[in-house]
Formats: sequence, structure tokens, C-alpha cells
Amino acid sequence: MIIRKKCVSLCVAFTIISYKFQSMKPYVLGIDIGGTNTVFGIVDARGVVIASSSIKTLKHADVNDYIDELYDNVMRLLEANDAVGKVHGIGIGAPNANYYTGMIEKFVNIPWPTPLPLAQMVSDKFGIPVAITNDANAAAIGEMTYGAARGMKNFIMITLGTGVGSGIVINGQLVYGHDGFAGELGHTIMKRNNGRLCGCGRTGCLEAYCSATGVARTAREFLEIRTEPSTLRNIPMEAITSKDVYDAAVNGDKLASEIFEYTGNILGEAFADFTVFSSPEAIILFGGLAKSGDLLMRPLKESMERNMMSTFKGKVKVLLSELKEADAAVLGASALGWEAKPSSPQA
Repeated sequence: MIIRKKCVSLCVAFTIISYKFQSMKPYVLGIDIGGTNTVFGIVDARGVVIASSSIKTLKHADVNDYIDELYDNVMRLLEANDAVGKVHGIGIGAPNANYYTGMIEKFVNIPWPTPLPLAQMVSDKFGIPVAITNDANAAAIGEMTYGAARGMKNFIMITLGTGVGSGIVINGQLVYGHDGFAGELGHTIMKRNNGRLCGCGRTGCLEAYCSATGVARTAREFLEIRTEPSTLRNIPMEAITSKDVYDAAVNGDKLASEIFEYTGNILGEAFADFTVFSSPEAIILFGGLAKSGDLLMRPLKESMERNMMSTFKGKVKVLLSELKEADAAVLGASALGWEAKPSSPQA
């Protein structure tokens, strides 16, 4: 009799679990909020990005107007892919997002007021539960699940874009820290004396030197203090971008190549220091600047090994992301969406 009761209980439990799994909506939304663009996509349970699109992050000074535009564009995407009413949850990757509270405590490169309860605001607008994390953490989740970090349990994700973001994975788990803000490696101080002012308010941060904007700042500094010819001198000083520097370097511009040398050296020094505290199997690079090839990778790797503690020399790989730029952060953010509780009928 006891055995029979246990069997009945197990069967009932299995039926409930099966029902919940089958009744779960088939898609999640992944939203990556960057300093320039916001990319969003519909993702299925296999990790396939069904469709994606983007809007300009800084088009609206009022965050409510931004959310309205995001909603309109997402709904059009859902309608075009027969996904209205089929979204289980929304995952968001955003700068300085707190996984625990759903808040963005401070924007460094986006001029919206903070603290900002972004998860709640988006959830209220869409009628769908929302989970949020640091944009680089989201990229790390995507890379660990679908990209270059598959099978790895210890690695660091570095995003080189408008800023420098990072996601740290130790023993297969993202490191959030006690307050949700662990892993701001882009704000490690690299220049203690006379360092550049960073958007965070401190001086000498890695981000001020090794982001795309940091490369442009280096170009302006080099052009001001040096006299050798460079095609970069044909561009108005304040209009120079990291892409201009890359294009010039590819075309044999010596000064532009030295800008990448300078940037790679600083990144290598930082990576050697990062290795000491977490002993990663790999450091994975993602973002526009990471596509610079040997212009960046050669000086970076040489500097990292030159500055590496002997215990770790030759042990840490530097890899490029294997995911499409639009997909990496979207996939990572979307993984949070599956953890959300079932959404209301409004979704």
C-alpha cells in the first residue's frame, strides 16, 4: 500500500512537471542595451535567434520615450514572426545592471537618471516578467552556452565597445558578488598618476584607454604631441574614431599602428593582473575593437605574457568570440528570460 501511494505521488508530480514544461511559452526576448545601439531578439529553447532588430539607445533623452520606442519595435518583430503571446520572459543585459534588484544604479555612457528601476519599467510596459544583468555578464552567458567558452568553467569575458565590460565565470558560475556588481574590470585603474578621466568619475581606468572611445582619445593625444605624418591628420581631431585608426593602420600608417600597440600593451598588463585572482582557462574578447586582428592581438598577447606571474605563464588563452556580434549578448540576456515566472495573459 505504501509503495503504491509513493508511485501515485510520483506519477502526479511527474504529470505536473510535464504539464508546466509543455505549457511554458516557446520564446524569450533577449535585449542588449549598449552605449550606442540596443539590440533585441526572439530566442527559442534551443538558443536559436529567430529574429532580431535594433534601435538607437541615445535617441531619446527621456527613458520613458526610449521604452515606448523599444516596445513598438519589439511588438512589430513579434507580429512578423507569429510570436505575440508566446514570450515566456524577457532578459536584459545593460551597463551596471543589478541582477538582484533589477535596478541600474549608474549609467556611465548613457545620460538617463539613476538609480533606474529598468526591469520593473520594462515589465510594466510589456506585461512580461523581466530579469536583468550586466551586459558583459549576459555576453558571457551566451559565450558559455553557445560560443568559444563551451565546456569551460573558468573564463573571463571582456567586451571592447563604447566602454570596457567584463563577465567573470568561476567554477561554471557567474560572479555577482554580495551586491550584484562584481566584475567591473573595465574600471581597474591602469594609470595611477595623471591618468585620463573616466566616465565613472575616477582617473586612469582601463576603459579610458582600451575602449573604442579610448583608442580615439589615444589618437588625439598622439597627434597633439607628435610630429610625424599620418593620414589621421586629414580628419578633424574631435571626429576621429577607432575605426578611422584601424583603417589607417591597415593601410600602413605607422602612427595608427603604434596606437594599437599602445592599447594592446595596456590590455595585456590588465589581463596578466586579472589572471592572478581567478586563474581563467581563457580570456575571451567580444566587440568591435576585438575585430582589429593582429594589430591588437599581437601586442596584447606579448604584453600579457611579459607581465604574467610565472605560475600562470603560457596557461591562459586569449580567444575571440565565436558568436555573431548581434547574437552574443542577446543570447546571454535571453537565458535570464527562461528563469522568469510565467507571464500574465497580457503578454
